[in-house]
Amino acid sequence: MNPIGVNAWVWVSPPTDAAIAALAPRVKAMGFDLLELGLENPGDWDPARMAEVFAANGLGATVCAAMGPGRDLTDPALVASTQDYVRTCIDVVAALGGNVVAGPLYTPVGKTWQMDDAARAATTDRLIAGLTPLAAYAGEHGVRLAIEPLNRFETSFLNTAAQTMEVIDRLDSPAAGVLLDTFHMNIEEKDQAAAIRLVGDKLFHFHACGSDRGAPGADHIAWDTIAPALRDIGYDGPLVIESFTPDNQTIAPAAAIWRSLAETQDALAEDGLAFLRRAFATTAEPA
Repeated sequence: MNPIGVNAWVWVSPPTDAAIAALAPRVKAMGFDLLELGLENPGDWDPARMAEVFAANGLGATVCAAMGPGRDLTDPALVASTQDYVRTCIDVVAALGGNVVAGPLYTPVGKTWQMDDAARAATTDRLIAGLTPLAAYAGEHGVRLAIEPLNRFETSFLNTAAQTMEVIDRLDSPAAGVLLDTFHMNIEEKDQAAAIRLVGDKLFHFHACGSDRGAPGADHIAWDTIAPALRDIGYDGPLVIESFTPDNQTIAPAAAIWRSLAETQDALAEDGLAFLRRAFATTAEPA
């Protein structure tokens, strides 16, 4: 059985030391194996202190990069500062004992612009140049970068598994792979199972989210095809529920969360966990 995790953004944004310390035992008591932390701003939470909290609660860790305004590996004026931010993400996940930094590690969420083939190729070249030293740095620290394609309303650059794999193939780094998210795939992929199989052993992370960006399970996503696809490629990494509390002014607008997606945030997490335990019970076992 794959480990199952949940992102702290289900309850809080930004995560802080106090919020994480209170949340970790609750998440563990619900039955989760892993807690994913967004790093909205370095310094929001202390990696050394949170490593103690995670260890005390027996939780694994991953870090999700928050690619907000000013973080862009395709903009020459912002590459250096964005690289510094991603290096910080790598450092903090290593301090937590985790090994994955995930997210749309290319441009700010919400940045869209029209590109012809030449402009897209030039943008891709700049991204490769920006990511190459980061993949090397991640590898040196035992961390893997999982690059996430987003839906067309959040980016005009990398929307599909195929587009993202073009970047990964060119990077040709053992530390660079893909994060697939069922919410985004539901919009952009004609066949989510086929997208999973296309990524294959470069699938480093997986977000299991409902079609409404709430709990997985009570939605129209074809989970009965996704679980076998993950099994077929031998994916044994975590399945993480990524949803968001509407009760903040930062991540909720970026993710277009304008209403509660469950009766309570705890119910969202618990219902999603129960579904994933049933649906993916044999996912990591060989076919």
